[in-house]
Amino acid sequence: MTVPVLIRSGLIGATVAAAIVGTAGFSDIGLGAALVGETHRILVNDSSGADLDGLKSGYRRPAFIPFPRENPYTLAKAALGKKLYFDPRLSASSTRSCTSCHSPGFGWGDGQTLGIGPGMKKLDRRTPTIVNSAWGAIFMWDGRAPSLERQALGPIEGANEMNMPVAQLMKRLDSIAEYRTLFASAFPEAGMSPATLAAALATYERTIVSEQSPFDAWIGGDENAIPEAAKRGFAIFNTKGRCSSCHEGWNFTNDGFHDIGLRSADVGRAALLPDIPKMMHAFKTPGLREIERRGPYMHDGSIATLEGVVEHYDRGGVDRPSRSDLIGPLGLGAEEKSDLVAFLKALTGSLNSTTMPALPR
Repeated sequence: MTVPVLIRSGLIGATVAAAIVGTAGFSDIGLGAALVGETHRILVNDSSGADLDGLKSGYRRPAFIPFPRENPYTLAKAALGKKLYFDPRLSASSTRSCTSCHSPGFGWGDGQTLGIGPGMKKLDRRTPTIVNSAWGAIFMWDGRAPSLERQALGPIEGANEMNMPVAQLMKRLDSIAEYRTLFASAFPEAGMSPATLAAALATYERTIVSEQSPFDAWIGGDENAIPEAAKRGFAIFNTKGRCSSCHEGWNFTNDGFHDIGLRSADVGRAALLPDIPKMMHAFKTPGLREIERRGPYMHDGSIATLEGVVEHYDRGGVDRPSRSDLIGPLGLGAEEKSDLVAFLKALTGSLNSTTMPALPR
């Protein structure tokens, strides 16, 4: 059974309809590529007469935020999750919070080439955004977290991130009277535990949703919402550019894993699936919403601009056995590349400010 809930959140600026995923669940969202790196390839004729109206329908914003039936939305749970998200006491040093790496000011990333750990130590990979995580089927660049709840605990305990053993964290939170009250309100039966900590964080993170973008206004019928270059770029994105082979749906990702030919020693998904040759150097396909705010790009932050990203895909990257069959030289002209960048920029909306919550004492 699907139950509609209305959320009013300062994060997404307006009243947003949210739905609890009941008997369906994530298997019905069409993200079957997540586990083995297959993809839903969209075959569209490369001619300029492609049916743009038909293509647009595949990218319309959903009416509801999906919440899994095992962790349904409640206002109390989301409010608790927001306080936890911004609280540096979740780290061993009490100086690093979730927002230290996933900041609303940087499109819910950190704006750095590589993530930064304690003592300003550079990490091996770039910090991914958490925007639109509600629609994710698998998490982390290499897919090692099968749910947002599992992902939420990973950085807390990670030695190179927040470095806080969860058992020690639970003792710290239990010593704060207001947190005891908030957990009792959000989880009247389960109370405070690592599982409810993860559930609260994941619930809040699922409310972090992209704002309406110029692209959304265009597919909604406003022909003046984006420039002609962006409209041409949308056609290229779905045809000659092959972008939609992996960047599909409203969030522009199928959550699949691919080696896109970057010069990187990082084995990526192969660390978890060593027997699948195509998973060597394969990383999760990121969504493209708010992309202009989220540079630098790629799992290693190796490309500084959207223009550079388009150039990489046009060249086809390093040709090696693990490189995705979808990656190869495209033969794009200068105007086509410029049009693609114009389209990508049209996916960025006007993010509303996010208020810092008062933290429990």
